[in-house]
Amino acid sequence: MDYFNLETFWFATIAILWIGYFFLEGFDFGVGILLPFLGKDDTDRRVMVNTIGPVWDGNEVWLLVAGGATFAAFPEWYATLFSGFYLPLFLILVALIIRGVAFEFRGKHDTVRWKMTWDTAIVVGSALPALLWGVAFGNILRGVPIDADFEFTGSFFDLLNPYALVGGVTSLLLFSLHGAIYLTLKTDGELRDRARAAAMRLALPVAFLVVTYLMWTFLNALDSDDTGVVPGVVPVTAMALAFVAGWLIQVKMDGWAFVATGGVIALTTATIFLNLYPRVMVSSTDPANSLTIFNASSTNTTLTLMTIVALVFTPIVLLYQGWTYYVFRHRISRDTIGQPRSPVDLLADKLGGTPSDRPDPESTSGTGAGAPGGG
Repeated sequence: MDYFNLETFWFATIAILWIGYFFLEGFDFGVGILLPFLGKDDTDRRVMVNTIGPVWDGNEVWLLVAGGATFAAFPEWYATLFSGFYLPLFLILVALIIRGVAFEFRGKHDTVRWKMTWDTAIVVGSALPALLWGVAFGNILRGVPIDADFEFTGSFFDLLNPYALVGGVTSLLLFSLHGAIYLTLKTDGELRDRARAAAMRLALPVAFLVVTYLMWTFLNALDSDDTGVVPGVVPVTAMALAFVAGWLIQVKMDGWAFVATGGVIALTTATIFLNLYPRVMVSSTDPANSLTIFNASSTNTTLTLMTIVALVFTPIVLLYQGWTYYVFRHRISRDTIGQPRSPVDLLADKLGGTPSDRPDPESTSGTGAGAPGGG
């Protein structure tokens, strides 16, 4: 097979976009999932939301680009995927919308009921996509009913098979672990200690789930004679890192532990795409009905234009996002939550003024200290 073609290039590019999305969105999903477990009071929960405030919406751009690239490069894949997975993808979209609204609205009122309502929305809006993405990719790899016209012929319940559900639970807990370790890097004091303790409790179950899922993936490939496209070093390294992450947490090497869980996410996602190639969706009805990078792709002209645009703008986007993480690299603690956050407050402090009409930071619409909507 000729690997040097635009179809393979865009398949690899889409795989990289999904890896970037799961690596980055994974930790802020994890923070949202852990919100009621680690946040003992409202200040703790505000600190947790502040840690992802400047970056969560930027992380979702990777999903938008992955979807757009799929639509443009492989329209047949996009059409079959969205028609067959309509309900789970719709649920993911609704969850992401509710989550974004919750970040913005959480700090608009001081009542306990108001904040608890939006905190619940953040938890659900984080946990549901974390679970359903694992289920979706498990089904893409395992195979779904697709006929000769490349149309999905199954039902929603066909997607609820054991392999896909294990993939969903794995992604849910793996993202939770990733988020807990992220909090050890971004918080201080008791909250940081609780985050590390949560990471230590999650580490071993996550490691066993990762091994189970990847071994099951190998057995599925073995049953379909697809093992030739699964380089052993990729899943084996993912399994090893899953156990190494637990040890790194115990010895308080939080930065390396974060790299390790990120590596597990990246390599597990890479294993899925390597197992798929050159297919993009597997047909459980008949292997001949599977969508491939060749029968699902756009024209060569379209792929060429996309490649030129990607080569020009991708470095700019990466530099900008890297700069964002650099600017907001500092830890956030309970002591920093009450600091002035709007430009007017900062100017007043600079001039030595203390205006009496300064609003409470929680009720402002500014996003200082990284909190969306003062969350």
